[in-house]
Amino acid sequence: MKFRIGFGYDVHQFAQDRELWLGGIRIQYDKGLKGHSDADVLIHALCDALLGAANLRDIGYHFPDTDKKYKNIDSKILLAETMHLLRGKGYELGNADITVCAENPKLNPYIPAMTTCLSEVMKVDPNDLSIKATTSEKMGFVGREEGVAVYASVLINSVAK
Repeated sequence: MKFRIGFGYDVHQFAQDRELWLGGIRIQYDKGLKGHSDADVLIHALCDALLGAANLRDIGYHFPDTDKKYKNIDSKILLAETMHLLRGKGYELGNADITVCAENPKLNPYIPAMTTCLSEVMKVDPNDLSIKATTSEKMGFVGREEGVAVYASVLINSVAK
C-alpha cells in the first residue's frame, strides 16, 4: 500500500450580502465570504489537499473561477467531484486534519455538524476528519476580521482497483 500526503491552504475575504458557508453548512453570521462559488473556504482547502496528495493539480485547475458553471456553486459538489477524481486514480482518504482560522464567528459549536456533513459528502468515516478552529490573536487580516484562512492536511492511500 502506498501512502501520500497533501496540504491545502485557502483564504477568502468577508463580504456583505453573502451567506457564510463553512464545512458544507451555513453559519449564522452578519457577513459571508467573497468568491465565485459559495466561497466555502474550508472545502476549498480540503479539495486542494486531496488533489495535491494524488498529484491531480489544484482546485482552480479542475473548477476554474472563469467558468460560469461554477458561479455560486455549492462547494459540496466540488468536494464530491474531487473524491471521484481521487478514487478514479486509485486512492482513498486515510484522514484529514483541518484548521480554520477566524476571529469571528466562533466556530466550535458548528464543528460536529461540519464533520457529519463532510463525511457524508466524501463517503468516509467521520472519525477520519478532524476539524479545529482557532484565531490569530487579533493579528493580520484574520485578526482584523477581514476574512478567514483554512489549512488542511490529508493522508491518502492506494487501494486495489
